[in-house]
Amino acid sequence: MDDKAEQLTELLATDLDAGFTELVRMHARAVHAFLLRVSGSAAEADDLGQDTFLRAYTALQGYAPERRRELRARPWLMAIAANVWRNHVRTCTRRPATAAVGVEDTVDVWPDHGPGPEEKATTADDRRRLVAALSELPEKHRIPVVLHHVVGMSYAEVAEVQGCAVGTAKAQVSRGLGNLRRLLTPEIPVLREVTM
Repeated sequence: MDDKAEQLTELLATDLDAGFTELVRMHARAVHAFLLRVSGSAAEADDLGQDTFLRAYTALQGYAPERRRELRARPWLMAIAANVWRNHVRTCTRRPATAAVGVEDTVDVWPDHGPGPEEKATTADDRRRLVAALSELPEKHRIPVVLHHVVGMSYAEVAEVQGCAVGTAKAQVSRGLGNLRRLLTPEIPVLREVTM
């Protein structure tokens, strides 16, 4: 555990409210980035992020100080966020929403570093395609890919969040990337000879 993580867990153990404020400050961006990429909606990511931190605070209230000191905050929070997302998906499949925010509405959240309008148009199109392809991945591959490549978690942390072995987490990320590549590879038209 690094110094910042130790300081955070010590603060959580001694002063829950101050520690929780620091926990949110340190991890809110990662939680939001994860939820944005798995949901495809900035509004949903905001709502799910609030639910994640509410559940985290409620859980921490029930933990003894020793348990708070031993907490690995980032994987623990991401596991809560993943469970909040899974619960949201289950709820939505039971009660479909009448109007949903499209994946296209989230592409402006990614920074654009292209210098010219033509490059900006190409970059925006690429982002739109990537976000759309990511939303087509099955949950068992989307979550590990986002945790590893968007949030920047190690395979060990991804495995901790997913509740699986490190090798399984690596395989899930690899399969997810393979599926993304297939989804993003432009279809090559088949040339047929026309006989007349």
